[in-house]
Amino acid sequence: MARQHVIEALLRPAVELYTTTICLASAALCLWAPWMIALNPSIGAGMAAAFLLLAWHRGVDAWTVLTYQRNIRRLPRYEMSSADVPVSPSNLFLGKGFLWEQKHTQRLYSSLKPEVAKYVKPSKLYRSARRLEKRLDREGQKLLPSPLARAVQRGLKWDSAFNPVRPLPPVGGSPILHGIEPNEEEAWLPLGERVGHTLVTGTTRVGKTRLAQLLVTQDIRRFKRRARQIATSLWTRLWKLLTFWIADRDQEEKDYEVVVVFDPKGDDEMLRSMYAEAKRAGRLDSFYVFHLGWPEISARYNAVGRFGRISEVASRISGQLASEGNSAAFKEFAWRFVNIVARARNALGHRPDYLMIQRDVVNIDALFIEYAQFMLPQKDPKAWDVIVNIENGLNDKNIPRNMQGRDKRVVAIEQYLAISKLHDPVMDGLRSAVRYDRTYFDKIVASLLPLLEKLTTGKIAQLLAPNYTDLEDPRPIFDWQQIIRKRGIVYIGLDALSDPEVASAVGNSMFADLVSVAGHIYKHGIDDGLPGKGSSKVAINLHCDEFNELMGEEFIPLINKGGGAGIQVTAYTQTMSDIEARIGNRAKAGQVVGNFNNLIMLRVRETATAELLTNQLPKVDVYTTTLVSGATDSSDPTSNTDFTSNTQDRVSTTSVPMIEPASIVRLPKGQAFALLEGGQLWKIRMPLPASNDDDLMPPNLETLANYMRKNYRTSSQWWSGAPVPDDDSVLDDLQEIA
Repeated sequence: MARQHVIEALLRPAVELYTTTICLASAALCLWAPWMIALNPSIGAGMAAAFLLLAWHRGVDAWTVLTYQRNIRRLPRYEMSSADVPVSPSNLFLGKGFLWEQKHTQRLYSSLKPEVAKYVKPSKLYRSARRLEKRLDREGQKLLPSPLARAVQRGLKWDSAFNPVRPLPPVGGSPILHGIEPNEEEAWLPLGERVGHTLVTGTTRVGKTRLAQLLVTQDIRRFKRRARQIATSLWTRLWKLLTFWIADRDQEEKDYEVVVVFDPKGDDEMLRSMYAEAKRAGRLDSFYVFHLGWPEISARYNAVGRFGRISEVASRISGQLASEGNSAAFKEFAWRFVNIVARARNALGHRPDYLMIQRDVVNIDALFIEYAQFMLPQKDPKAWDVIVNIENGLNDKNIPRNMQGRDKRVVAIEQYLAISKLHDPVMDGLRSAVRYDRTYFDKIVASLLPLLEKLTTGKIAQLLAPNYTDLEDPRPIFDWQQIIRKRGIVYIGLDALSDPEVASAVGNSMFADLVSVAGHIYKHGIDDGLPGKGSSKVAINLHCDEFNELMGEEFIPLINKGGGAGIQVTAYTQTMSDIEARIGNRAKAGQVVGNFNNLIMLRVRETATAELLTNQLPKVDVYTTTLVSGATDSSDPTSNTDFTSNTQDRVSTTSVPMIEPASIVRLPKGQAFALLEGGQLWKIRMPLPASNDDDLMPPNLETLANYMRKNYRTSSQWWSGAPVPDDDSVLDDLQEIA
């Protein structure tokens, strides 16, 4: 095969095999019968070596052609078990692939020509086998006896290289897109690029979950080694003191990364996979499950209990309400009243939660009285004597119209505050709330109450409004700062198929909480306030499946400014329209997408989504050949030439896009185009999961639930990630000391 030509010729018969066969036969003749071609044995051996060298050279060319033609019809099987996934401290493994260049665009265009269809499409024998297979499914008993028909079907479906008509893998699409480069290599993304965030797009059932499992597996196992001063126990110190040993010693410790997976659907396969990887990495003590569909084994989380500013509580709750049209005014009213309630509860020393806020919004009078009992004695010791006198003198006639229906004590406190001219910011806010007419107040918070009812109904209330004083509940309570300090692994299943509104509200609140934590880490580091010298930040890997269902206004600053706190977002969605429909603004949707530096695009069905990738790529020149043939008659009767003819192959160039949106639509399952490292286009394919079962993988969620119930425990030093030792480990330590 001539490699110096402008246009490759790979879709053609492998004519090099003819030369290879002749050279091998000539070499054999020179070795075994040199006398037949008038050579002595020594010269025959030299000629045989020369023929073998030429046969090897032409055989390599033939193998290149045959391998290329095989790959564009059927790619070699690529599978990998979970335990074999490579993990690097500096790179992220994506699969096998190649860097897409001009030659690949050239090969792709060449494969579309009708004259090479026989090298691209399945053979006639293959198509006949598939037709026979379908016919046996429909009317097998009419053609053949039933046992024989089943045997023929099994033979046609036999997935082995010995079967000349074995079916193609059920991945759909066109294998040409990856088969045009026979020389694959492992595709890696430098971890330094992940802080720029990664967007993964792909329609349903094309491999997003498999890619997420591949990335999450590496994030769970990845660690860096650090030296840490470890203090031994008191008994060990005494023993070492007696034996003149040093009490403390430096020891290397694995510094893992934080892994958080948001899964709106609650995929049990992802959950079981994360449990297996956490167990394989020895990190079960830092593995948490928050699942709205499995409250019995779910950890508990207060979405509004931690905040940098008290106003964040109102923003997280009211952010779930509609803000278009007339609803915008009601959203602002809801924000104001939730903020009033949150400020009062915070001043009383209570940690806000959904249940508490729902109770106070429904009955604002009780909170008004409770805060007055807390605040007024500090301002005026005789205040309650005056309030009691005012309350005793109230009746239906002297109660103001806007305060009718309120508790008399509420009216008395309000009148006392009006007389005494006492001012307190929190009390002033509560006064403005209770001075509203009761019916009017219920109307302006009507949009807030349904949301709070959904978040505080049934067993979900135990998860979102945990009782911190219940020592009998073994389910842990976590917050993001604790998870980050502990280098935790968190799976968040929101059960969006059962209740999408609750799932969206909880997910959005968690994002808002993360933004607040990221701001704190950016300013003070992750170990602010803890003893010892801590680290300033750690890699926080957020995997957000169907993130368009979770995102809100809070998601934009998370990806825009969260990188400074170590947050690395990998977001998975189907189309660009999903993001735009969620935000309701095309400009903001473009703002979200513009913050993702890395783009991995699997098969998509929307042209606008495909153009998100193709419009960022340059155009390249592809070579085309034109056959020109002609004949010219001679007009000179005395000339010996009657006519002249010529045939030409003209080569020209045409500027075309590097890839078209149609190529992305035709991607097989598990394959993707990836725009990495500032615009490098990679064509990758992910490994299929190996057929052998993982011993660490729970067979179902029921088994996993039993494991979680047994493993739930707390830690005395949760900030360091040190698990509480069990009885066996304590006995081992005592035996070692003895």
